[in-house]
Amino acid sequence: MPELPDVVVYIERLEARVLGRELLRARVLNPFVLRTVDPPLAEIEGHPVTGLRRLGKRIVVGFDGDLFLVVHLMVAGRLRWLAAGAKPPGKIALATLEFADGQLVLTEAGSKRRASIHLVRGVAALAAFDRGGLEPLALDLAAFEARLRSENHTLKRALTDPRLFSGIGNAYSDEILHRARLSPLQQTARLADADVARLHDATRAVLVEWTDRLRAEAGDDFPGKVTAFREGMAVHGRFGEPCPVCGAPVQRIRYADNETNYCARCQTGGRVLADRSLSRLLGADWPRSIDELE
Repeated sequence: MPELPDVVVYIERLEARVLGRELLRARVLNPFVLRTVDPPLAEIEGHPVTGLRRLGKRIVVGFDGDLFLVVHLMVAGRLRWLAAGAKPPGKIALATLEFADGQLVLTEAGSKRRASIHLVRGVAALAAFDRGGLEPLALDLAAFEARLRSENHTLKRALTDPRLFSGIGNAYSDEILHRARLSPLQQTARLADADVARLHDATRAVLVEWTDRLRAEAGDDFPGKVTAFREGMAVHGRFGEPCPVCGAPVQRIRYADNETNYCARCQTGGRVLADRSLSRLLGADWPRSIDELE
């Protein structure tokens, strides 16, 4: 799922192409993607784009008349910019926003159809999409610590909880925790002050570095390969590969459709965390430390 760095770069590229420009036509190519009926989507046609913003992992496109188009890419949704009049790509195209010099196309790979568009009127209606998470890059250490300790969760859950922090998901939370040298299962209530400071620094550093990197990769174009598994990540999506810091094999915890990746040597004192499925299957044969794997 595109997270804060990806969404920021999308918005920057959208601002360069559509801000202040009149929307000529809005088309829904797959009816499931539009989740609202009032106001009708046609109501934004003929109106200029007045602003763009990020709301968590959502992209908000503002139009005059106090109208807001809310786009959630979810896992497989992506945005493409095509020339005016170009044919959208096959079955994966869900909707288009057509301007005089080009068109914005929302696509989604796969068949789960999770990406969504909502059109709402008024700031109060838009606020319903705000989960309440604070912007991680806007927080000083005191504010970060207060929010982190406001509820007792594992660090992985705390970082990815949209009610606590805005825009951090599975991928960048793995990278942040690796940078901070903290276990994903460490409880927030048991963190030492030095750990909190290190986590605050790591959160800022990882998000800024990856935003800058994605911005440089995209250049003047839309982000091309938007994926949770990126070359250059330290641990996320790198199960079994060597940690770039210590060389130990990256470990994982699998749950539902997700997994958490971490380095046992750098983050858990060498302890291999229990994987719900494999540790049950292997029982006593489940390795308890990184040394048992080597």
